[in-house]
Amino acid sequence: MIHILATGGTIAGEADPHSGGARYTAGVRPVGALLAAVPDLAGIAALSSEQVLALDSKDMTPADWLTLLAATRRALGDPLVEGLVILHGTDTLEETAYFLHLTLATGKPVVLTGAMRPADHPAADGPANLLAAVRLASSDEARNKGVLAVMNGQAHGARHLVKARTGGLDAFESSSAWTAARPDGRFAELAPMALPQVDILPGYAGAPAGLIDACVADGARGLVLALTGHGSVPAAWLPALRRARDGGVAILRASRCAGPVIRNANADDDREGWLTAGDLPPPKARIALMLALAGGYSGSATQASLLSA
Repeated sequence: MIHILATGGTIAGEADPHSGGARYTAGVRPVGALLAAVPDLAGIAALSSEQVLALDSKDMTPADWLTLLAATRRALGDPLVEGLVILHGTDTLEETAYFLHLTLATGKPVVLTGAMRPADHPAADGPANLLAAVRLASSDEARNKGVLAVMNGQAHGARHLVKARTGGLDAFESSSAWTAARPDGRFAELAPMALPQVDILPGYAGAPAGLIDACVADGARGLVLALTGHGSVPAAWLPALRRARDGGVAILRASRCAGPVIRNANADDDREGWLTAGDLPPPKARIALMLALAGGYSGSATQASLLSA
């Protein structure tokens, strides 16, 4: 049996009649209606379904990740469930996929999918994506690959998945074939009641250091610096970063470019007490840091967890 977990998203969306086709509302249709629109699913596997959330994924929060994680772990613990498909909005699909990739330890396939067009679009892509996701989740090839995603007929591993374009059915891409994906689950034993606040600060010409102080004052326990180039830290940021570090805030250097950010290259990370993201993009580095902090990892253990495969 393949279990379907629905969280909303464009795949469950409907057009806004007042927008002339320019806008839609995500997460409107329930999971039962989405499954009924794809009768060919019945020929692939027995199905069960569950409506976990009904969100536009731009509104997904860490608390929602924990809700979804609990539902996912519960479903995977059912001996009748052979694989999972998660319906999700595309805006933060790569973040949820990576969060689950780090927090699930199982050989059963877990496949996320969504849509770039709402359910009532005359050429909606959701039904084909759902069909492809169920097929993948039913296959032996998808076992022991960690969390996967399917969009526009292409499968991707969570570690390298990215939404690369704002529009078009081919909005997603990855730098590694899904068949080479490996399971992770380094935080599979972690069951936090909440995740610590970790903020991402963009590096750009003239970026004010006051952003650092504001995040710390708001309760951030970690800061991911989405810096220029090879993680270049503006000189004007140094006093604020050192204040944050001395106050117990974890500082992680990442880049807004494709990585890697190499430790102690272009900055003295050891002296400053900073972490580095390797080739993890800032949103995924943030997730790994949140989980490491939730697990009470030390600085060296946190760094090791960030740079794991």
